[in-house]
Amino acid sequence: MSMHGITAALLVLASAMGSGRNSDAAKMDRSDETTPVAQGNNAFAVGLYQQLQGGEGNLFFSPYSISTALAMTYAGARGRTQDQMAQTLCYPTTAEVVQKLGLAGEPLTQEQFAEAFGRIIKDLNARGGKGKYELRVANALWGQQGYEFLRAFTQLVEKQYGSKLQEVDFVAAVEKARRTINSWVEKKTNDKIKDLIGPGVLNAATRLVLTNAIYFKGNWASQFKKDRTTDGPFTLLNGRKVQTPMMNQKARFGYAETDSLQVLEMPYAGEELSMVVLLPRKTDGIGELEKDLTAENLAQWLDKAPNREVIVTMPKFKMTNKFSMSAVLASMGMKDAFTAAADFSGMNGGRDLFISAVIHQAYVDVNEEGTEAAAATGVAISLTAALPDRTPVFRADHPFLFLIRDKASGSILFLGRVMNPQS
Repeated sequence: MSMHGITAALLVLASAMGSGRNSDAAKMDRSDETTPVAQGNNAFAVGLYQQLQGGEGNLFFSPYSISTALAMTYAGARGRTQDQMAQTLCYPTTAEVVQKLGLAGEPLTQEQFAEAFGRIIKDLNARGGKGKYELRVANALWGQQGYEFLRAFTQLVEKQYGSKLQEVDFVAAVEKARRTINSWVEKKTNDKIKDLIGPGVLNAATRLVLTNAIYFKGNWASQFKKDRTTDGPFTLLNGRKVQTPMMNQKARFGYAETDSLQVLEMPYAGEELSMVVLLPRKTDGIGELEKDLTAENLAQWLDKAPNREVIVTMPKFKMTNKFSMSAVLASMGMKDAFTAAADFSGMNGGRDLFISAVIHQAYVDVNEEGTEAAAATGVAISLTAALPDRTPVFRADHPFLFLIRDKASGSILFLGRVMNPQS
């Protein structure tokens, strides 16, 4: 069985009533500031998880995919819209965000930010194409044919995000445009994300669609043997047990523990990407874990997870989630971007564009050979300084959080939770 993990994010910009053109030609600064960008993306990942965690079901999404699609939109944002997006998405381009992230130095300019974000994308794609694992990040702009976008905007997005403007006709052939974009998403995600844009999302007022697709497929560095997979009980939040295939192995992994939490880091082949599983000790402890989840706690746990021999039991699982993100992002502070008050004059020189839809879909398949997923965690208790001599047992037989991260940049690529592996 193969392992797949992909996500796609979509932003739709529509025209609104308004006029006036203000050129904006900022000077390019080529400094490399990938670390604060990655830290900001992770802070956004945790904040977004806190918004999406309501309910009892499984959860899976790619904060990196969402952040990337919005970063392309941010390149054209100005004024209050720009400030609100930076604050909500934790882009280190304002003094407030720099302070919130605990970073040193001055805020990045939009051009510095775009270059740094672009460097992360290019590095991920370069390493993902070397054969140890598959990792592809693809972006595209879909603009109304004949509509005039500022060349500075399209050139910046193409150069830094690899997203070339492709013309379609939303006015006279909206259904054809929808099929064209959906076909691109399917191709970039190996046919795992289908029909990202549903009927009615696009219309004659649509002027620009920004898409991001991220695809990951990788084998574990230490694979689970299929003949050791056996059915076992998984305890749900309500105490009911379900029988599900449980994978088993004993190997060296990154491991840390507290009185209330176990942290396991399992690398993929190549040792560049890993899955982190955050398992509360209590079978009903995931609520407390989610409350304590912060980017700072997550970083602390990962820093204190040395390699050691661990007995691991965890379920196979597969899930897909689809979200409409507009209301969530607005509630997080990105209010103007979805209204006539939006200022995306950096795209076309006018004040007649706003975001009409943000759609995100994610798919994950975890099995003996490999996995793709996302996770978050947090318990505000410091990790024990010394681990016990016994071989720890990590048995993920009740709800847990998980994530897939790029160890080089520290970026969280995927994040999620398993409440019921049979759902």
